Amino acid sequence: MKRDFLGRSLAVIEDLSVEEQMFLYEKTRELKQKWHERKDVSDFKIKKKNVGIYIVFVEPSTRTKESFINAAKFHSGPNVKVNVFDSEHSSFNKQESYVDTFSMLTSYSDYSIFVVRTRLEGVCRLLERKVSEFAVRNNIEIPSFINAGDGKHEHPTQELLDEYTFLEQNNFDNTFIHVALVGDLLHGRTVHSKVNGLKIFRSVKVDLIAPEELKMPEYYIEKMRENGFEVREFHSIEEYLKQKDIARVWYFTRLQLERMGEDILEKEHLLREAVTFKKEYLEKLPDGVKFYHPLPRHKLYPTIPSFLDPLPLNGWETQARNGYWVRIVLLSMFGGAIEAPFDTSRKQIKHEEDFIIPAPITHGNKGVQKDGKRGIKPIDNGTVIDHIAKGKTPEEIYATIVKIRKILHLYDVDSADGIFRSSDGSFKGYISLPNRYLSKKEIKKLAAISPSTTVNIIRNSTVAEKYRIKLPPTIYGFEELRCKNESCITNPAHGENVSPSFVRNKKGQFVCEYCETPHSFEEIWSI
Repeated sequence: MKRDFLGRSLAVIEDLSVEEQMFLYEKTRELKQKWHERKDVSDFKIKKKNVGIYIVFVEPSTRTKESFINAAKFHSGPNVKVNVFDSEHSSFNKQESYVDTFSMLTSYSDYSIFVVRTRLEGVCRLLERKVSEFAVRNNIEIPSFINAGDGKHEHPTQELLDEYTFLEQNNFDNTFIHVALVGDLLHGRTVHSKVNGLKIFRSVKVDLIAPEELKMPEYYIEKMRENGFEVREFHSIEEYLKQKDIARVWYFTRLQLERMGEDILEKEHLLREAVTFKKEYLEKLPDGVKFYHPLPRHKLYPTIPSFLDPLPLNGWETQARNGYWVRIVLLSMFGGAIEAPFDTSRKQIKHEEDFIIPAPITHGNKGVQKDGKRGIKPIDNGTVIDHIAKGKTPEEIYATIVKIRKILHLYDVDSADGIFRSSDGSFKGYISLPNRYLSKKEIKKLAAISPSTTVNIIRNSTVAEKYRIKLPPTIYGFEELRCKNESCITNPAHGENVSPSFVRNKKGQFVCEYCETPHSFEEIWSI
């Protein structure tokens, strides 16, 4: 049974199970207590030999970067070397490949831990996969990667210190939490990580406070509800305080103007006012409320103004200090200094499901069963794709037919296609392919282009096989795939030559495995 965390990565908060997170929080509590009591904390130091900790911040940062540097220095010594990359002089700004650069860095130590911050999203997931493959090929120990923030996607180590702070405020009781998330919920990766990070609590109530222009993306709200959270939405602090059920935990974020378009910037004053706490609001707060903020605050327009600093509401200063302790323990875990009393091996999620389903065949019909009545010339051998985009408009059906032909390269001279009205009054399309049979790979493509389609295999003028297809559980490995998120590491503009891969969620959307952007099945194709 594996009990260590060597070779593990933290690209998103869910890369650590709830059990593993609670273990980290308990160890952080133990470290803090020992430190303040001036007891020996050497058990937390990495003892593995020739370990390289690399702090690689391609996007500028002060607070998170310095927190990690100091946490890494806790471990530095004869066995551990700490290397810090300067973003302004980094090789990545010279258009050098992430995968190649990190693969080479992995070669310089017996074991490596990389702490990475980028503007691009999904970089840590890419590195975890590709650099691990490099390590296996070259008989090097698989390294660990820690996401220190990627674009507006996630900031899992901030989430770890936030959840630890919430637990600490709650005397480490994880029965229930009621939290208000206030500010820029659209761009704030720290609040996006809370969608799954708050799962350490058995019962969760979340109040989202943001104007419409900065509201939490619907995808994250849906995930919160899927996780069993009770979710309420408010457009401003003023509106929120008009009702009585007020959270005891308030989590503020700054407005990330650098990520906003001109149309939103024109409303800057109104947006700030909606999420900035004012003195007159103090009397409306119940006892025991604590305010938190990932820091630093905006020096001119802080959502938590400085008049609050000396008040008991101030929880953000303790929160900031906790970042040091939590990151020490995270490095301890990934560096092999701490082992868990349970199995820490990664559980591989299998996405196996039949999406090509055999359908009954009505015997006695020639060609393509009923297609002769529609004016289609029956074929002797080949494939007929039927029920294409059934129920959509003729224009949408024709566009789907064109997309199928382009992506599957169905340019056969003798092929035919068309649109017919079904007996129920709806329209549907077909493509007839004489002497052409689709491979299983092509059928999988077809399933992700036009689900609920029927594939008829014709032999000797008779339907020999018939399949109904639905959305596959995963889709990957096709050059025509694309993620619509321009900041995703798979975007061709970033030059990493990464093929997107998608997993279907419960709502039938395809979610990018790198940046976690949800797509409809129509949106994953570049054609």
